[in-house]
Amino acid sequence: MRVIYPDGDGIAVIIPAGCGLSINEIARKDVPAGLPYRIIDEVDIPSDRTFREAWEADFTDPDGYGIGYEAWFAEQAAKQEEL
Repeated sequence: MRVIYPDGDGIAVIIPAGCGLSINEIARKDVPAGLPYRIIDEVDIPSDRTFREAWEADFTDPDGYGIGYEAWFAEQAAKQEEL
């Protein structure tokens, strides 16, 4: 699975690492705040990156919106304090 989001110059692709977080949490953390994201299969990403800036994706019904890493880490710290 991959996370994609619009980055102003086309489509950014996040390749999750085995960090123990779900794909949704990775997306919320790593996608900049307020930007929509979609979670797609790796095979749906073109293998030819020559025209990557011309890639398009429909974000009208996203899987979620990023909150950015600072907000995500603050959220995690607040959860730890509740315990």
